[in-house]
Amino acid sequence: MQAAVTEQIKVRKVTAWQPSFTAKEPGEAGVYAFQLILDQGAEQRVLQLTEGDADNLFDWLSASSEVYYDTERQVLIFAPRGLG
Repeated sequence: MQAAVTEQIKVRKVTAWQPSFTAKEPGEAGVYAFQLILDQGAEQRVLQLTEGDADNLFDWLSASSEVYYDTERQVLIFAPRGLG
């Protein structure tokens, strides 16, 4: 029964994240990855990104008070921010 409940959860809170970089051979682009810990370890996801996308995601995660991850659509959702 527990598995059925877990499978119904579509959006989880990102409770921790860790960026990493893996170097390749000289002249080859390295691999940027972000490990997302969801709901205190209930699930995790690893996103592999380009350098530019990794830079943007690092900024967004650093500046956001709350972040959610839609596990079905594989979308990061950042908490609303007021204008001004």
